[in-house]
Amino acid sequence: MDSSGVNPANFIIPPVEGIAGGGTGYGWADVGTESSNLCKGVNVIDPTQIPSAELLHVWCMPSTANVGQQEMPRPFDHVSLLAARNERESVQIALRPKLSWASSGIAGTVQIQCTDLCSASGDRLVVGQSLTMRHVVPILGVPDALVPLDLPIAQINLLPGETTSIWVSVDVPAGQPPGHYEGQILITALKANAEMSAQVLSKAEKYNLYRELKSCLEMVEPVDGKPLDEVAERLKSATSSLKRLLLWPVFQEFYKDNGSCDMMDEDAFTNISVNMKFNVTVWDFTLPLTPSLPAISETVIEDRFALEHGSEGWYDALDRHFKWLLQYRISPYFCRWGDSMRILAYTCPWPADHPRSEEYYSDPRLAAYAVPYAPILSCSNEARDSSHKDVEILKSKPHWRKAYFYLWDEPLNSDQYELIRSMSSDIRSYAPDARILTTYYCGPSDAHGSSTFEAFVKVPKYLRPHTQIFCTSEWVLGNREDLVNDITAELQPENGEEWWTYVCMGPSDPQPNWHLGMRGTQHRAVMWRVWKEGGTGFLYWGANCYEKSLVASAEIKFRRGLPPGDGVLFYPGEVFSPSHEPIASIRLERILSGMQDIEYLKLYSSRYGREEGLALLEKTGAYLSPERYTLEHTPIDLMRAEIYRTCGA
Repeated sequence: MDSSGVNPANFIIPPVEGIAGGGTGYGWADVGTESSNLCKGVNVIDPTQIPSAELLHVWCMPSTANVGQQEMPRPFDHVSLLAARNERESVQIALRPKLSWASSGIAGTVQIQCTDLCSASGDRLVVGQSLTMRHVVPILGVPDALVPLDLPIAQINLLPGETTSIWVSVDVPAGQPPGHYEGQILITALKANAEMSAQVLSKAEKYNLYRELKSCLEMVEPVDGKPLDEVAERLKSATSSLKRLLLWPVFQEFYKDNGSCDMMDEDAFTNISVNMKFNVTVWDFTLPLTPSLPAISETVIEDRFALEHGSEGWYDALDRHFKWLLQYRISPYFCRWGDSMRILAYTCPWPADHPRSEEYYSDPRLAAYAVPYAPILSCSNEARDSSHKDVEILKSKPHWRKAYFYLWDEPLNSDQYELIRSMSSDIRSYAPDARILTTYYCGPSDAHGSSTFEAFVKVPKYLRPHTQIFCTSEWVLGNREDLVNDITAELQPENGEEWWTYVCMGPSDPQPNWHLGMRGTQHRAVMWRVWKEGGTGFLYWGANCYEKSLVASAEIKFRRGLPPGDGVLFYPGEVFSPSHEPIASIRLERILSGMQDIEYLKLYSSRYGREEGLALLEKTGAYLSPERYTLEHTPIDLMRAEIYRTCGA
């Protein structure tokens, strides 16, 4: 080694992780331009000749980890998951370049290739169906949006000094045979021409390519019976379009040598890849199709998508969001606001006698549905008759037991309580078994002779029999679990009264909630808290409540005055690609995991009793109280493994 400090070859040494560099936040960006000298003229580093493990770090992280851009590498390990049937289980694969092998301002491009997961008996979990991948994209600097990747082969760019995370999910079908399934994920650094292809062919450009090819097909397909001159003209147009497509930069690597290309031998390609084994144990337990805990959430369509209420596009958007949210074990409701805090909540946009309504209400994935009460917005006889007609149809159906009316949000005084009683009386005059849901965080402010908390606890007395679902804010409880007994002692479950909870703005750190930037276990613990406190349902005030925008693809802006992420659980697909498919947040995936944990705990408690279920939460260290729960993922795996061990037999 030359100790003179002179570098005669003018060779630029890439920064070492953790020492004078290792990330844009630590100064790597300062040498980024010089480092690109490595790749001037020809690529000094040819990733086809070097094991990819020498170019990038690859490691696994649990679904509860917030993998930021400066996440430091961990030891490489293989993936091993446990999942029930009809369950989704997820893990993250983190990637961080050790040095740059590209010259275009990125560290390099990697290809991720997945195989099916196969059992010894030949059963499969098919890639692209049961096995999916999404790129974790930061929102306000926090990893949250999950943008789908194409499978079985996807490509992503890595930036110098930054960690990128890939969210990998396994959805086990309800009819999947139990057993041990094995597959692999190959991660390979690509050379410059493949990198250029990846950069050129974005999602939007793929869509344009698809549209152009489809147009060519439409030109030449309907030629039967056409005059020859018209057929010739169609072929000429199609040929011209195809020639134009072949000149796209994405195909430039095939221009030389009459279309031949310098591609790696498949075995050589596999040999240089980082080979991550991916194992899933599917056990003989099936999560119920209908969630045991009704978790309901408001979604707002008009504000974000600038759609006219009642238009064809509005109906399409509601239908798309309704179906999409059901996969997360969430029973969605949509809403329109009336005067003060009156709320017209509805799950189905069509009247009960419409052919589509039964499809909505009878969906087995729906745990609860909101029935609209039209007089909320209009006190006309027509509105009252319309609601009466809908209820008469619905109450004759088996799914009527899932129905509820949400009439007023967080009443504050005796006048508002009286309005709830009046509307409830009207509904119950023709549907005596109707369930009315009321959310509240306080009692009537003008209640005489009561303290603030006493008025809060006495709300069932004020609203009985005009409310059956008493839905209280977790913010009121704080870390006082003992207050739960004071609340539930006032209820009459023998008369059909239920206790649900909700989070909205609060509670804040360190208690469980779904704000952006909270810990992953803090997100997941919301449902652990519900289960431990004995709630029979959960309500969330919003799933896509952004600031208003004129187009769906506009910049995402959270509502002012709210904690970041509050009221937003997914993002418009149009922001990330031409797709209209919503983009899930990491927080929404953790809600799903918490909902699935409830099914595990319910199974365990059905075998050994609820007290043993509570003891298991504490024994494994997963959840003890609103401010004492695990900060790491290991206790979650221990809890699930214990349930598998004791109930799987």
